[in-house]
Amino acid sequence: MRLRYTLRAQTDLDAIFNYLDRRAPAAARAVKEVIERRISRLAEFPFMAPATDEPGIYELTIVRYPYKVHGEEVGIMHIRDARRRLWEGE
Repeated sequence: MRLRYTLRAQTDLDAIFNYLDRRAPAAARAVKEVIERRISRLAEFPFMAPATDEPGIYELTIVRYPYKVHGEEVGIMHIRDARRRLWEGE
């Protein structure tokens, strides 16, 4: 299965990385690696996370990263840093 990050999810990941990189570069790389490694497992196991209350949306927990499965594609919709506001579906 193919993974696709929405623009919002990629922007989220970049913001998280940049925030951490300014404070602790080694930690920033480690966090980004954990997030990307966990998300990459969705290509093999797209339904490994529980569904949310929103139809067709699942939530991968590293903290909370909503995604959806559509056909042969897993769409990474948002990557939320725990210090930021809750995700509001599109």
